[in-house]
Amino acid sequence: MDWTFFTNHAHVLVCLAGDGEMRLRDVAVKVGITERAVQRIVMELEEGKIIVRVRDGRRNHYTIDHTMPLRHPIESHRTVGDLLRLVLPLREDSQTK
Repeated sequence: MDWTFFTNHAHVLVCLAGDGEMRLRDVAVKVGITERAVQRIVMELEEGKIIVRVRDGRRNHYTIDHTMPLRHPIESHRTVGDLLRLVLPLREDSQTK
């Protein structure tokens, strides 16, 4: 199969939402694109105010603004958080008991 339902932007976002301290080279390997492509995507996600990069020594930490609406008019009634909840596994601390 040559196509997927999500873009590389969504794949990078999911990786960073799952592990905000993941190195971009590791994101590149996981997504299957170049590190340079991941850097460009991260820059675009930052410019879109979807992620915030915080420098911590030699490493970066990424946080996601879950309240940002998705960008395409077809899904703009949904948020980044809605997308991430669809894809990421529930964390034990967020499950209702």
